[in-house]
Amino acid sequence: MKISHDELAKFLDAANKSTYANKDAPKSASLRPSSEDYHFELGDLAYHDTYFGARDFIGEEVVYKISKPVWGMNYYGYLLNPDISADEVYTVLRSALYSDTLPVRGPREHIRGTSKYANQVDGTLNRFSGEEKIYFDTELVYCCWYHGGSIE
Repeated sequence: MKISHDELAKFLDAANKSTYANKDAPKSASLRPSSEDYHFELGDLAYHDTYFGARDFIGEEVVYKISKPVWGMNYYGYLLNPDISADEVYTVLRSALYSDTLPVRGPREHIRGTSKYANQVDGTLNRFSGEEKIYFDTELVYCCWYHGGSIE
């Protein structure tokens, strides 16, 4: 089962804005012990995001077309300063992910007050890797690596 770049990019944007990036989005039932899960469907496409942890976390996103996996991404991130609130950092992250995003994660740069989200991605939706960072003033407070691509 194949999916076009445009169809996938539009769907990922809708899925991101309907799941984690939207702080009011409901979580779905946990599929694995201690996981946090989101699920989104539109037409014949479905998206599932599962992650574990909070200050240090790992997760996976998968897109299905007619119940067949067609795209996926893994990610691992962490907060660097134990004195900084995870809620403050993730408010910046959600804001970046909700803005006009690249097809993978957030925009190249997103400023919110004195905080800055920066995203560097290499490749295309078919095969990519990247890193996102969040700074409070000039202090690096969050780092996340991700990679993924098409599933055939």
